[in-house]
Amino acid sequence: MHGTIDADRDSRQKAERERAYSIPLEQFDPGDPELFRSDSFWPYFDRLRKEDPVHYCKDSVFGPYWSITKYNDIMDIETNHAVFSSAASLGGITIRDAAVDLRRESFIAMDQPRHSAQRKTVAPMFTPTHLDQLAINIRKRSAECLDNLPKNDVFDWVDQVSIELTTQMLAVLFDFPWEDRRKLTRWSDVATTLPGPDGVVPTEAARQAELIECATYFKRLWNERIDQEPKSDLLSMMAHSEATRDMDPQNFLGNLILLIVGGNDTTRNTLSGSIYALSQNPDQYRKLRDNPALIDSFVPEVIRWQTPLAHMRRTALEDYEFRGRQFKKGDKVVMWYVSGNRDDEVIERPYEFIIDRARPRTHISFGFGIHRCVGIRLAELQLKIIWEEILKRFDNIEVVGEPKRVYSSFVKGYETLPVRIAG
Repeated sequence: MHGTIDADRDSRQKAERERAYSIPLEQFDPGDPELFRSDSFWPYFDRLRKEDPVHYCKDSVFGPYWSITKYNDIMDIETNHAVFSSAASLGGITIRDAAVDLRRESFIAMDQPRHSAQRKTVAPMFTPTHLDQLAINIRKRSAECLDNLPKNDVFDWVDQVSIELTTQMLAVLFDFPWEDRRKLTRWSDVATTLPGPDGVVPTEAARQAELIECATYFKRLWNERIDQEPKSDLLSMMAHSEATRDMDPQNFLGNLILLIVGGNDTTRNTLSGSIYALSQNPDQYRKLRDNPALIDSFVPEVIRWQTPLAHMRRTALEDYEFRGRQFKKGDKVVMWYVSGNRDDEVIERPYEFIIDRARPRTHISFGFGIHRCVGIRLAELQLKIIWEEILKRFDNIEVVGEPKRVYSSFVKGYETLPVRIAG
């Protein structure tokens, strides 16, 4: 079974590599979501890093855009806030522009000084003291989830473990009604999907309707928090903070979606990716089983290897020359984290999954600078605890088929991953 899967994958990758090196660079559209659904984008970025690291695509389903593909170039764009904006009003942080009347601000899609004011509101959730408290909850729920997994039967790891555990954590962070927690998963998927006949929602109108449902639900919870004494959940923090208590409806929904997606998609897809990575690298799986202390370096390595968000986008505020290329004011500039994390000028043997790397945190999966993911320590903590509990229980989690990947060039994730645990 595994031999057939591996042979099919190798054949597809060889064909895609030949295609990536045969078409003219000016025809490259690395943001095509189909490349990500088929996991065939890698050779396109390999070629861009070597031959055209600041690349212009003049025609795509998302309109024209620049691609930044090398690690250090991405860092330079990330930290140049005077020239490159994250503002929702200019299009926000993804390659896909929202319609002008649907551009919702969140603190990640906001420039200084408002960005820091709103970000500081939720930062107390991620202090060491609060993380220590959350760790107890994470361990308890991880143990319960893992103890209830079927033995000797094929099941979907994405649904039964990755989604379930990250959704439980989100419900705790928001103090969200437990019985409705899967709504959070749904809203996260709806927020990031590309509408279409095969997508999570069929049309943009359907997507917006569900997001309004999300806002309405949370508004009821928000009003409850305002009438209560301040508590330690994210909603209460925002409801009682001067920087966020008077947000307009678009900013309110924007921040909700940011926190839901940030707390769900990244950890969920890295947890699925960790199982898949180990299945592809059985020597590393043995190394981890033999020395569970390697979890501390395994976690950041799998975050690099997976890169759960493939890109972030900025908008040029002025005409600007960068690495000999000329950006125009208003140009869309896409920083491909997934490419930067395979840049061999910065990361040694970047295509290899090495759980005991000397510097495993040399990656840009969570961004850099003022927009670096506020929840990075919580994401690492969740993954660490879950894997500690996995290694206590199971000698091997066998991947028995190829994953079904998300149709998106933003969220780099999995819809399904079939696995089996020997009894």
